[in-house]
Amino acid sequence: MDDTVRRAVLHRLDMLDRAAGQADASTLLPLARTELHRLADGWRLLLRTHRADPDGRCAACQHGLRARRWPCQVWRSAHEQLIGEGLPHRERTHPLRNPFRLPNPNPTH
Repeated sequence: MDDTVRRAVLHRLDMLDRAAGQADASTLLPLARTELHRLADGWRLLLRTHRADPDGRCAACQHGLRARRWPCQVWRSAHEQLIGEGLPHRERTHPLRNPFRLPNPNPTH
């Protein structure tokens, strides 16, 4: 069962990667709307599970005497992925862009 769940999740992520890179706007827009809601709901559920307990430790990351301080790695990863530049899961084909900055008329690379 565990391998079936893992394969299904990885397959879905691969499908979303392909859609993001290849789908036309008429296909991508409805998919993006649905998936953005699902991803936000999934992050919320995961982050609720990794809440701080009264001792300032992560309720989900506790492993005996080695309980993790909060914010745990899940919260740090959420911050990196949702607010920071995030960690690439594959090589980027172009640099991250600031959507509010005007394009440089004389790019150096």
